[in-house]
Amino acid sequence: MSEFALGDVPLIAPHYQPSGLMPVKTMDEYRVLYQQSIENLGQYWAKVAQELEWMEPWQVDMEGSLPDFRFFSGGTTNVSVNCIDRHARANGAKTALIWRSETGERREWTYHQLPPETARFATSLKAMGVGKGDVVAIFLPNLLETFAAVHACYRIGAIYNIVFSGFSPEALFDRLIDTQPRVVVTADGTFRRGRVVPLKAALDKVIDRLPSIEHVVVIRRTGQDVTMRAPRDIYWHEAFNDNTPLADPVPVEANEPGFIIYTSGTTSRPKGLVHSGVGFLVGTYHNVRYSLDIRPEDVYWCTADTGWLTFPIFELVGGLAHGVTAIVYEGAMDYPNPSTFYQIMAEHRVTKIFTAPTWLRMLARYGPDLPAAYDLSPLELIGLVGEPLDPATWQWVQRHVGAGQVDINNTYGQSETGSAWVSSVAGVTPLKPGSCGCALPGHAYAIVDAKGQPVATNGTGILTITAPFPALARTIWHDPERFTTQYFSQFPGQYTTFDSAVQDRDDQLWILGRVDDVINVAAHRLSTMEMESAILDLDGVAESAVIGVDDAVKGQVPVAFITTRQATITADEWTHRVTEQIAENIGAIAKPAQVFVVDAMPKTRSGKIVRRLLKEILLSGEVKGDITGLENPEVIDALCATIRPEGR
Repeated sequence: MSEFALGDVPLIAPHYQPSGLMPVKTMDEYRVLYQQSIENLGQYWAKVAQELEWMEPWQVDMEGSLPDFRFFSGGTTNVSVNCIDRHARANGAKTALIWRSETGERREWTYHQLPPETARFATSLKAMGVGKGDVVAIFLPNLLETFAAVHACYRIGAIYNIVFSGFSPEALFDRLIDTQPRVVVTADGTFRRGRVVPLKAALDKVIDRLPSIEHVVVIRRTGQDVTMRAPRDIYWHEAFNDNTPLADPVPVEANEPGFIIYTSGTTSRPKGLVHSGVGFLVGTYHNVRYSLDIRPEDVYWCTADTGWLTFPIFELVGGLAHGVTAIVYEGAMDYPNPSTFYQIMAEHRVTKIFTAPTWLRMLARYGPDLPAAYDLSPLELIGLVGEPLDPATWQWVQRHVGAGQVDINNTYGQSETGSAWVSSVAGVTPLKPGSCGCALPGHAYAIVDAKGQPVATNGTGILTITAPFPALARTIWHDPERFTTQYFSQFPGQYTTFDSAVQDRDDQLWILGRVDDVINVAAHRLSTMEMESAILDLDGVAESAVIGVDDAVKGQVPVAFITTRQATITADEWTHRVTEQIAENIGAIAKPAQVFVVDAMPKTRSGKIVRRLLKEILLSGEVKGDITGLENPEVIDALCATIRPEGR
C-alpha cells in the first residue's frame, strides 16, 4: 500500500449478526447515533449509565472540559454490585468464570459463588484496617481469586493498584513506593512455560523498603515454601472462612478514584494513571457492548494478563458487567504445545475471543493444520487491541481459524483512555483488514498536524481526543501537573495520544503507531506499520518489526526484523525479498538499510513486539534495562548475538 492508499482496501460486510442488545443495527443508524452522541455528550453517557444500578441518582450528567471534567456528579453506586451482585440475583447458577492453567488444572465459579468470596475478603480487608480511599496492591496472575480481590476493593471503596506479575522486584518496588499500599495481595508463585515464577519471594526482596505495607495476603497457588512473617503475612484461605460476615457495598461517588495502573516508563519513571471506578465501569460496559455484543449464551475468552489494562476493560470489569461466562487462563497459551489454545477453544465452545494481533501472527506461524484439527465452529468474533494488525494475518486467521465466517475486529485504545474507543460495531459496521474501525459513539476526536490544524481525508496526522468520556484517566497519582503537561500541553483543550493516524474516505481509522514510529527518510514521512504490513505479505514471513535509526545522509533509515516459516531460505535471500517487497509496495525511498532474520521477537505477555529493545540492541549491542516483564526474556542473548549494526 502506497502512502496513503489505505482507503483503497475494500470494505467487508460483517458475517456476525448483532443481537437484540445492540443499540444500532445498520451503518446509517450508527452514523446518526454517533453524531447525536457528540452533540449531546452528557445526555448520551447518562443514558448508558442508566442501564446500570445506582444507589443515589446524580445531579449533573457532565460538567467541565478536558482535562478537568466530571460525569454523573453526586451519583453513587458500587462497581462490585454491578459486576457481580446483580447477576447473582438474576441468574446465580450461571457459570461466571472458568479457570484454566497451562498445568492442565481447571476450576469454575458461578455467579452465586463469586459474591460471598468477594464480600468475605472485603470484610477481611476491613479487619486489616483498609478503608475507603486506602490503596491495596494486587500482585497476582490470572486466578479466580484475582477477581475476588479486585472486586473486594471496589466493594469497600478502596483504591487498587494491579501490578503485572512478571515484573522484577525493582519494577514492583517502583510502583509500590509510589502508591504506598497498606495491603498487598499476592501468590506464592505462578506457572509460566513449565517454570514457577516466585511472586512472594519477589515481594520479600523489596518489602523492607516499603514501610506502608501492613499486611500481605498470599494465595497458595504452587505449594512452594515461602517466607511468612507473622502477623504481617497471612494466607488467603486463613484470612476468612464461611462464618466471616459479608461486607456490604459502600456507595462510591461517580468521580472518585477506583484504581491506579502504571504505564511503562521507558524514558522516565512510570506513570500511575488514576481512573474513576464508576467512570471506568460505565466506559467498559459501553465498550464491551459495541465491540463484542456479549450475549447470555456466549462463552468468552480475553487472553490478556491481569496486569495489563486490556483484562480489566474486557473481562474483569467490562465483561462481568454484562454477566459473561469468561475463560480465565494462567500461563502461556502455546504451552505445553501450540495446540493448547485450540484445545481450550474447542472444549469450551468459545464464541468470542479478545486477544493481541501478535498472538494471531503466532497462530499463523504455527500453520493451518492445527486449527483444522479442532471444532472451532462456535467461534463468531475475534476482538484485538495492542498494535496494528496487518491485512495478511487478518486474512489468514479469517480463512483458517474462522472458516471464512469469523469477524475480526481490530480495536484501538490506550491505558489512558480506559477503553478501546476506536472499534468496529459488532455485526453493524463494515470491516477493513488492517484498520481499527470507527470511533464508538460518545467519543469525539480529531486528526491534526503539528500546528493543531485538522488534516484532510487520507492525510497522516496526530490523533487527539477533543472531549471527555467517563473512562478517560483523571490524573497521574500524586502528580497532576505532569498529567496536564504530558497530555494536554501540545494542543490545549485536547488530549494527545502521541499516535499517528489516518482517517480514510469510509471514516475508518488507521493507527500507524507512535508518532516516533513515523520516520523521516530524506524528508519523506514513512509509516513503520505500512512497511511491516508489506513485509508480512511475503510468503513465509511470520512476523515483522521495523524501526527507524539515525543516518548521517538521510536523517533516518528503516531497519527491518523478521521471523520466518521457511528455514531453507538464506538470510541474504530474505534481505533481497524484503527489500524488493518494500520498494514495490511503498517505494525505493523506504528500502531498509538492513534486514535481520531472527528466531524470535521480544514480546510482552500481552503479545506486543517490544521494538525499543530491538533498537537498543542494534545501537548498543546489549540491553541494560529491566526485561523481566517480557514473555520471553531468554531471547535477548540470542538477539544480541544476531543483531549487529553495519560496520561493527
